[in-house]
Amino acid sequence: MQLPCDTLRRGSGSCRDFAVLMMEAARHWGFGARFVTGYVQMGEDQHGATHAWTEIYIPGAGWHGFDPTNNKMVGAEHISVAVAREQERACPISGMWEGPGNAFNGMEVSVQVFEL
Repeated sequence: MQLPCDTLRRGSGSCRDFAVLMMEAARHWGFGARFVTGYVQMGEDQHGATHAWTEIYIPGAGWHGFDPTNNKMVGAEHISVAVAREQERACPISGMWEGPGNAFNGMEVSVQVFEL
């Protein structure tokens, strides 16, 4: 995690870094903004991935999602898992493990999306 000023200076960062930068910029201009984390569904030949984006409250229009990493509005391919005012409070996954260290060697995540 890097500060928004570092993201600007470097011109690079993770999706979480870009979401925080956009969230803070929106707040600077007087808009309500929140951090969203979840998954993004990729094309058919690609796998999905954990992802982060920003939601901004637009007066008269409500909350709208923006994906600064991919330079687009949030769409059906974005699957939100957690929304919070601060990124530290929105983790895509969390939990704990008790037991021998060699009992758990890895984790796989599979997301299936079904249209309702």
